[in-house]
Amino acid sequence: MTGYEFILQKQLQWAYNNDLGDKLIGSAVVRGRQIYTKELEFNLFQPLLEDVQDNFSLADGNEIIEDEGHAAKMSALHSSSALCVNVFQYWLRTNRLNEIAYMCGLCDESNEYIESMQFEKRLSIQKRFPRCPNIDVVIENNTDAKIKAYAIESKFSEPYSNRGHGGLNPKYLQDEEVWSDIPKILELSKDISPDDKQFKYLHAAQLIKHILALKKNYGGKTNFRLLYIWYDTIGDESFRHGDEIARFFEITKQDNILFHSLTYQELIVRMANRFRESDKEYIEYITGRYL
Repeated sequence: MTGYEFILQKQLQWAYNNDLGDKLIGSAVVRGRQIYTKELEFNLFQPLLEDVQDNFSLADGNEIIEDEGHAAKMSALHSSSALCVNVFQYWLRTNRLNEIAYMCGLCDESNEYIESMQFEKRLSIQKRFPRCPNIDVVIENNTDAKIKAYAIESKFSEPYSNRGHGGLNPKYLQDEEVWSDIPKILELSKDISPDDKQFKYLHAAQLIKHILALKKNYGGKTNFRLLYIWYDTIGDESFRHGDEIARFFEITKQDNILFHSLTYQELIVRMANRFRESDKEYIEYITGRYL
């Protein structure tokens, strides 16, 4: 069994165990593998907050758009955005952003600077660049904090699918100014432009664009942290994915970028050990579904 199929089967079993088997449809409703929920709410621990729904509506991914012929992307059992919402929105709803940021290793437990959380935040690099990166989660601190933002890139089944990913568009290499303080990342960027033949599981070009956007919008490379949170799976694919993450970390470290990674399983276990009694329903949901 591949890592991708393992994730799909685990999510299908969760759906069957929770009486959702007759509420599944294909990506094209009557066509495709029945691994999408008929209603988006069936795939979420709690409905989208109004502000969170607005975040996704304004983003480029069309995650929550559905019509008569196609299911919403977020209604897929293996949706990365659904996983991200199920894990992170709870802490926004309960006004405890400092706790989830601490659990992710982004700050000290005593951090009192956090002001907001936004999903699918669009950050521009330069007007002439093709698109603005959409970062899965951005937690912002107030102006008194040294670190202005904690950015989170979330992955579920994507690294293990057969779709692959592209390299870095050469247009990003034409502006020397944006690369002046990250020479090692520039070297890597040249190597994976226009095609990425170094990384099979890690979408390195996407992370590099996130770094460029975060530098631009938060005043430099020391003013943000970037977390890559990913779902561990079975077999050699997971090992190789982890190895590629470690290689990318070593490159960013040389440029003094505050980048680190964490598996969803590690995060969920940390939260379960800490919040099982105080947040029982939430912990039972995320452990039952994702561990």
